[in-house]
Amino acid sequence: MDKQELLKLMNELGIDVNQLARGSSDIPDLKLSVIQEFMSTFMSPPELVLSKLFGSSDSPSSSIKWESQRGGRGMTPFVAPGSPAPTTAPFGFAKHEAEAAYWKEKMYFDEEFLNNLRKPGTEATYHDAQSKVATNLASLSARSDRRLEWMFSQMLTGGTITYEVQGGYKNTLDYQIPSEHRVSLTSSYYWDTGGSRNIMKDIQDAKILVNRACGGKIDYAIFNSQVLKHLANDTTIRQLLQKNYFGDGDLFSKGNLHDLIGVNARVIGNLLDIDNFMIYDQMYEIRAWLTAAVTGASTTWISLDKIEDFSVGEKLRFNDQSAGTYEERYIISIDVEGGRVQVAYPPASSYKASEDFVTMTKPFIPDDKFIMFASKVDGQPIAGYKRAPFGLERHYGKYTDKKTEWDPEGLWVRVQDKGLPVLLQRDAVYILDVTATTGQSATTTTTTTTTTTSSTTTTTA
Repeated sequence: MDKQELLKLMNELGIDVNQLARGSSDIPDLKLSVIQEFMSTFMSPPELVLSKLFGSSDSPSSSIKWESQRGGRGMTPFVAPGSPAPTTAPFGFAKHEAEAAYWKEKMYFDEEFLNNLRKPGTEATYHDAQSKVATNLASLSARSDRRLEWMFSQMLTGGTITYEVQGGYKNTLDYQIPSEHRVSLTSSYYWDTGGSRNIMKDIQDAKILVNRACGGKIDYAIFNSQVLKHLANDTTIRQLLQKNYFGDGDLFSKGNLHDLIGVNARVIGNLLDIDNFMIYDQMYEIRAWLTAAVTGASTTWISLDKIEDFSVGEKLRFNDQSAGTYEERYIISIDVEGGRVQVAYPPASSYKASEDFVTMTKPFIPDDKFIMFASKVDGQPIAGYKRAPFGLERHYGKYTDKKTEWDPEGLWVRVQDKGLPVLLQRDAVYILDVTATTGQSATTTTTTTTTTTSSTTTTTA
């Protein structure tokens, strides 16, 4: 029976062909080629910068291998004419291997929504649905890009990344940044309240250390507006930028003023002789459902359906779905095995399991960090991104696919990516903790056995 005969028979039986389930193949906006084109057109949001600083390459497998180096500037020895050339090998090299991080998520489009895309009603209904597709796909794409940005921020601000690998195990990758390149100032030298603070000297010490360690020149400094506020209000820096000293009196001039702090940050960068003076205020949000009830004025251990990415010292926001209200408390401890976090003191209201949720919003560059690095050593980039293959077709990079659901009818759209940032020159990075945050102060009120901290070096500048 050919197609025409089949249609005739269905018509005789009173079956409306237009009412049959057609999946998503007949919807132009949801053709796989259109979705993938959309994803490739709307690449990572322009405000994400860390993952764009370095190049990328493909890894032959999901087990990422790379070599990192400390030092450099070697020199060929003298030999007598007629003598064999001596053998040499790179000094300070280390071999690394780690399983690539893999991240993905999907979004569901139900039958009613799919029918709106088929223009069953008004033109306005169709355009509303079309706009929703674009918005949701852009959201999926941006969320994937923020995960990659998060990995680069973890590498540059803490020297470690923790992520889930096959079997549900947590893997912590240590980039082995030397301890003398991870410095925490003591309270008397804090950039905001320290009575003996010396910002100029702290940065000069870092530049000298990096240069002597690997020969690189610090040409990048990355920090957020909170740290810019400390720089702009430092009396020594302000004095040097006056007209009768080094500057032209243009720290507060019109033109390139920062949106939040109202100063020309480039003027400070010129004073400190750092070519790329980057104020980076972008943030990311983590959400999780409550898995146990929270009793107001009582509960301090908060059970969640996922606790990865929550951080000690950050604010946990309790969101009441029905009332539309929220309140915040600082996280002072994380129990990974128990799937819960501890807050400094209980919330005032009660919250329901599986109905209410918590969020945490955090800057990619924390409020207490001033990150400096030489982008190249001996002409070679100090870091990069290794894309790993995934799927039966060995895809590289962000990839989108879809799958039709039969009952209930609908469509899943999925976004996947896999890879790992790699640090090739370990002593070209300098991580400086310049003050204590309010959240860090809150964590001193309670002692727990589950808080994980990274080792740093303390200096009195």
